Amino acid sequence: QLQLVESGGGWVQPGGSLRLSCAASGFTLDYFAIGWFRRAPGKDREGVSCISKSGGRTNYADSVKGRFTVSRDNAKNTVYLQMNSLKPEDTAVYYCAASPEWVGLRVGSYDWWGQGTQVTVSS
Repeated sequence: QLQLVESGGGWVQPGGSLRLSCAASGFTLDYFAIGWFRRAPGKDREGVSCISKSGGRTNYADSVKGRFTVSRDNAKNTVYLQMNSLKPEDTAVYYCAASPEWVGLRVGSYDWWGQGTQVTVSS
């Protein structure tokens, strides 16, 4: 059974940092592009960042460019999202998702999803 599990969420003050992890079980992450998405209260799920199978291609939402960095360690079957200079508007549940093809940040194009991890940015 294909499963993605996010971790690393929590509470942080504005300007702080968190690193989210997306670990895969039941399949090898090498064969999948991975996207990070978030859903803030009262809002639709939105794309944050994505990374290709090899890690050679990445994409970011304008709202996080220069602050977030996506990376992957296929040997550990894990994808990471380093989040720096966090803002209150980054507060959301963050999800990772897998696609066998590069589909960018199109929410509806990912086949497998994790359960999400809460990130709260407040003072």
